[in-house]
Amino acid sequence: MAMFSEVGALIVRIVLGVTFLLHGLQKFQSGIEKAAGFFQSIGLPGFLAYAVGGIELIGGICMILGLGVRVFGALFSIIMLGAILTVKLPQGFVGGYELDLALFAMSLHLLISGNRVLAVDSLFRKRSTEGASA
Repeated sequence: MAMFSEVGALIVRIVLGVTFLLHGLQKFQSGIEKAAGFFQSIGLPGFLAYAVGGIELIGGICMILGLGVRVFGALFSIIMLGAILTVKLPQGFVGGYELDLALFAMSLHLLISGNRVLAVDSLFRKRSTEGASA
């Protein structure tokens, strides 16, 4: 039964990673300055666009690889909560924050549970466990 949970988390991890990777890539390809301008237009410092775009891009790659799953789960959760509260909430659920809420829930799930199936993080755990028992 635990293996089914891990495989389910793997699916969530891959989809979440691809989603954030593509969102981060889009921010940089279309001009990160535009994103910085948008952040400023809603009252946030423009430099946050660089941080968010970088976390999305690098975090997406790491999430796909299974590297720092809980760390990026936390960072993605913060980003999604910020997006919902600063931009999407007034738009309502449908056509507004439903995707952001789903991505928030997926990120929170991985923050809480992690994922070890086909994850680079598992390689580090095995080595540190073997070293501790020797």
